[in-house]
Parts: sequence; structure tokens; C-alpha cells
Amino acid sequence: MSLGLIALLDDIAAIARTAAASLDDIGMQAARAGTKAAGVVIDDAAVAPRYVTGSAPERELPIVWRITLGSLRNKLLFLLPIAILLSEFAPWAITPLLTLGGLYLCYEGAEKIFEWVVPHKAHAHEKKVGAKPEDPKVLEDRRVASAISTDFILSAEIMAITLANMPTDNAIWMRIVVLAIVAVGVTVAVYGAVAIIVKMDDIGLAMARSKSGGAIAATGRGIVVAMPYFLKLLTVVGTAAMVWVGGGILVHSLAHYGLTGIEHGLEHYGETVAHAVGAMEGFLHWLVFAAGSGLLGLLAGLVLIPIVGKVIAPLYRSVTGKSETAAH
Repeated sequence: MSLGLIALLDDIAAIARTAAASLDDIGMQAARAGTKAAGVVIDDAAVAPRYVTGSAPERELPIVWRITLGSLRNKLLFLLPIAILLSEFAPWAITPLLTLGGLYLCYEGAEKIFEWVVPHKAHAHEKKVGAKPEDPKVLEDRRVASAISTDFILSAEIMAITLANMPTDNAIWMRIVVLAIVAVGVTVAVYGAVAIIVKMDDIGLAMARSKSGGAIAATGRGIVVAMPYFLKLLTVVGTAAMVWVGGGILVHSLAHYGLTGIEHGLEHYGETVAHAVGAMEGFLHWLVFAAGSGLLGLLAGLVLIPIVGKVIAPLYRSVTGKSETAAH
């Protein structure tokens, strides 16, 4: 009886050690994948606030919350199962889908830049693909839908990077757990930061009105003055990030299909610049590659603008029967 109990306790201890090792492995894989996807995570955080900027103050946090829920739904209900199924049955389909997502990001970023440079032509393009509604509720719904659509692409890239950085012999349940941890962790980090960013002006105002006075009030006034400029800068960074990430996806997709010239060229120029300067070599190599990817993304997006306006949007309207103002 006692020997049987001891054997049972040994079995339980062995199972516990195995479970603990698995949990450690999962944590390490999730952390490693999160680090690899850091660039896309930063882009996501930079892009998101532009969908909230300009909204009524009382609607800022509700909008962030709606986008957060949409992001979790994107990752957990759609992308995670799709990633697992594709990795099991159709790994060849991952790159084409990511390429389409990259083209979408290039178009979104280039359209924003086009709007800044030639606003009159951009307004005509918006009429073709769907005019902006004036009703605040409709405008908010459209902003949220657009943010969730963009998040879907960035989330797909994050999930793909996570999957690519897991050992190929991982059990399916471990892949699911790691993907879920990364999905929730990234979403909380990104939209938690976004919520803080969009409410910093209110925080600064409260500090400026603080009865403590002195440094706290001065800091608050500084925050209030600086935040409009910071948000404008973040809009620029977010737009550039969309073009950069989209272009980067295109570069890697072309290389995947054997068209390695652009990727090798950017790598070569990055190494040349880094060695010539002799300082911050890693950063300069990354900067050259990112700039080249961004240029490719911008060119691809500019090519897509007339295609969307003259081909895709009219085709979408003819298929769905929606009017011009509802077709965007």
C-alpha cells in the first residue's frame, strides 16, 4: 500500500516537473516571439491613436475599448485558428495572404500621404471610393471599422512572426497557447499605451490645476501644450509605419518567391552604410533596410490608389449594389 502511494506520488511529481518545464518553454517562446515582432508591435501602437485623434474627449476611451475588443477578436477568433490550420494543412498560403495584407497597408499609408500632398485630388479619390460621412456616430463607426481592419493586417503579421519563431516540432496545443499569450499580451500592451496617449492631455490638465502647484502644475501645463504636437507627430509616424511594414512584407514576399534582388540590395546598402560610418552599425543597417522597404511600400501604395479608385471600388459597388457614399 505504502509502496503504491510512493509510486503514485513519484508519478505526480514527474508530471508536475514536465508541466513546469512546458510552462517555462511556453513562456520563453512567447517572449522570444514577442521580441521578434517588436517592430510590428511598435507600428501598431503608432498607427492606432490616429483613429481616435479628433474625437470628442468623452468618446476617446470608448473608441479605444471598441478597437481593443476588435483586436482581440481578430487575433483569438480568426487569426489564431487560421494560423494553426494553415501551418498544419496549407503552409504555402501564408505568404500570399501576408502579401495581400502588405499591399493593403501600403495603400492605406500612401493614401494618407497623398491626402497631405495633394488634398484636392485626394478629395476626388475619396468621392470615388466613398465620401466621409458627417454624422458623428457614423464617423466613429467608420473609424473603428477602419482601425480594426488595419489591426487585422498588423495582427496577422505579428501572429505569422510568432508562428515562424516557434520550433517546428511543437505540439499543436503548445502552438495554440503561445499564440494566445502573444495575442493577449500584445493587445493589452498596445491599446493600454494608446489609452494613456490619448488621455495625456486630460492628465496634464488635471496636473496643471493641482493645488500642489510648483513642478506638478508646470509639468501639467507642459503636457497640455506638447500633446497636440505629439499626436500630430504620432500620426506621421503611424502613417510612415504602415508604409514601412507593408513594404517590408512585400520585400520578404518577393524574396520568398525567388525575387531576392531587392532584399539583397537593401542588405548590401545597409551593410555598406553601417561599415562606412563605423558607429551604431546595427541601427544604421536597420534604418537603410527600413527606408528602402518604405520607399517600395510608398510606390506600391501610389500605384494602388488609381487602381482602387477606378477598378476595385466601382467593381465593389457593382457587386454589392452599395452607393458611392457607402462603398468605402
